[in-house]
Amino acid sequence: MKTVVALAIATLSLCACQREEQREIVSVSGRMFVFNYRVATATYLVTLQPTAPIREGSSIEASFENPRGGEAFTINEPLFPKSPKIVLQSPPVECVKEGRAYRVTIRLKAPDGHVMQTIDTSITSDTDQSLLPAKPLVVGPLYTPNPEVFKADGSMDMGAAAGCPTG
Repeated sequence: MKTVVALAIATLSLCACQREEQREIVSVSGRMFVFNYRVATATYLVTLQPTAPIREGSSIEASFENPRGGEAFTINEPLFPKSPKIVLQSPPVECVKEGRAYRVTIRLKAPDGHVMQTIDTSITSDTDQSLLPAKPLVVGPLYTPNPEVFKADGSMDMGAAAGCPTG
């Protein structure tokens, strides 16, 4: 009987330690899609607010759902303990639909690599990416009109990205 009681106490002690590791270190302070019409890109943007000290050598990993389908986009960034905020931006994405929620998973990692906090959230766009041109409107450092969009005959090709899922 004493063995069972000792085992139960040990198990509860281990559970308490795990909960302590998953305490809140950062909180989400902002999330949105950023549409840059000039270069015809859309990206996820998430801002986090530190709520506890961040140890030197910590890092953050964020996985962004791929609106086109397939593998999620994942980024890994070092964290700087004295930063007043953390900004995470995805690589350019295609096929963002207005009103659909897209998953974002964020993992805050200690210097030794173990996960200290996980945040599961979503971002819903208020704009459909079909309004964004498929090709950049300008090219080069002088903002030269893109000849693939603005044709020599005066016509414009402002078509949206092709092959996007319908759902």
